[in-house]
Amino acid sequence: MVTITINVNEAVAKKFRETAAATFGKTKGYLGRAVSEALFTWVNLKREKKESAHMLEILEEGLDLGGVTFSREQLHARR
Repeated sequence: MVTITINVNEAVAKKFRETAAATFGKTKGYLGRAVSEALFTWVNLKREKKESAHMLEILEEGLDLGGVTFSREQLHARR
């Protein structure tokens, strides 16, 4: 377990506390659980966006399939 000290907008903090209490109940540790879940979700979202951007870069460059190269436009061309 680690302690992180942060400053957030008052309105955001109020909404976060309300949502955390509604989700986990106002029991001991509910804010920590909510913050951990929020941070985990944010980190995964950023990772997924980065991976998606990398995949799109590969598709834009085209795929080499044994000497035959297809671009993204060719793969998605409508006939």
